[in-house]
Amino acid sequence: MLFIIHSLITSVFLTALGPQNRTTHFVTEFVLLGFHGQREMQSCFFSFILVLYLMTLLGNGAIVCAVKWDRRLHTPMYILLGNFAFLEIWYISSTVPNMLVNILSETKTISFSGCFLQFYFFFSLGTTECFFLSVMAYDQYLAICRPLHYPSIMTGKFCVILVCVCWVGGFLCYPVPIVLISQLPFCGPNIIDHFVCDPGPLFALACISAPSTELICYTFNSMIIFGPFLSILGSYTLVIRAVLRIPSGAGRTKAFSTCGSHLMVVSLFYGTLMVMYVSPASGNPAAMQKIITLVYSAMTPLLNSLIYSLRNKDMKDALKRVLGLTVKTEISLKKKPNWPLLMLIFYNYRE
Repeated sequence: MLFIIHSLITSVFLTALGPQNRTTHFVTEFVLLGFHGQREMQSCFFSFILVLYLMTLLGNGAIVCAVKWDRRLHTPMYILLGNFAFLEIWYISSTVPNMLVNILSETKTISFSGCFLQFYFFFSLGTTECFFLSVMAYDQYLAICRPLHYPSIMTGKFCVILVCVCWVGGFLCYPVPIVLISQLPFCGPNIIDHFVCDPGPLFALACISAPSTELICYTFNSMIIFGPFLSILGSYTLVIRAVLRIPSGAGRTKAFSTCGSHLMVVSLFYGTLMVMYVSPASGNPAAMQKIITLVYSAMTPLLNSLIYSLRNKDMKDALKRVLGLTVKTEISLKKKPNWPLLMLIFYNYRE
């Protein structure tokens, strides 16, 4: 389904934006400056981003494989987690490969259509992540506040519906803002002081001011960010209220540890996202925009995989089983050697 959406949206955008480049817009390509610095510093930054990217692919890919291959993780919570890890792979891949190419490139250019395609996929995947975090918070609420009703509510069919709604809804939200921005006249200059095609720099490059379009886009961003965030806040308010009613301290600690990983991921993602997009981008310096964008687009996906794999015992056990570490441990610790058989083999070998 995701690949069908990708191909359809790509063909529509290439068809719609291509003629506009020839008739309405004088600008046919943009220059993404990225991070400034000497060549040696650019090489170090390239190595850092490449290692970050590969570790993110490895960490989230391991989570996806663990959820797919370990039948003990075929539960709604881990199905959502597996989809979230798969989403993180696509999310970081929407910006980092082009960023790496730009670091090595002399021209650092991106086509008009390519810029808006990157804009679309980057923000659509970010919106999908907001939806998944909201659904995962709802899953935590059901597991802690309504444990007896959890199996009847969070069925496999309902979980699949929620996953489909997150993916499809995320990719259907952003065509309207992108079409509005792409209709603005871009007659030069074409230099974007960023490493991604972001709405703030694009508004700054437009030949005319468009306060109504900016207001619509920032209102849209605020709704997409605050809608799921309020849902997450409501779910965890009910969770905390239920946990505080647990009489034993050990029970409260166990309940909080169950949702601790998710709370850390929400804090990392929404903390940087709100600073960047709730207020107009003109209020943030260009260097600050780059750093904040780098944190939530490249570093957060890696930290999310580490948080979910290191703080979750079931996930750690599943990863060990997938990697074969448990099998070796069981052989060395649980299975006692057959000494008579070993002695017989030894004497037969000597003879």
